[in-house]
Amino acid sequence: MAETRTRGSAERAPEPRGRPSPQSSRAARAESKKAHLTSRAAILAIVMCAIALSLAYPIREYIAQRREIAALRQQERVNQKLVEELALREHRLGDESYIKREARRRLHYCMPGEKCFVVLDGSGGNKQAAQPDGPRRTPPWYTTLWRSVEAADRGR
Repeated sequence: MAETRTRGSAERAPEPRGRPSPQSSRAARAESKKAHLTSRAAILAIVMCAIALSLAYPIREYIAQRREIAALRQQERVNQKLVEELALREHRLGDESYIKREARRRLHYCMPGEKCFVVLDGSGGNKQAAQPDGPRRTPPWYTTLWRSVEAADRGR
């Protein structure tokens, strides 16, 4: 009663409609896994993008604040140096000999009983005297222009 079937001669019996064949179910599972994996990857990518976008602004603000803090610290160091210089100047201005020295130097004050002279040599207060052998000055632009016009007129 056992039927022996040969390869090509036997026909397959139709499968019940409710159940897919084992081969078609494997293919369907593989396709659903691929589709499922793709949808998971898409969801993961969307979540990662959302996280990145939600963190971008706070990180940018954090970096900007760190830069501002660094600039303010630099400004504080500059201001501290200025305060130290001003404190030193205040201390010097409290010294009477410094005040007398500055009054003589800047304001040409003379102490009672002294004879003071101011020498006007035309050097403008510089220690070096004006040298006649110095470099020649270039004439103003309009003099140069006029000379070139005269030279061009003579050439004709």
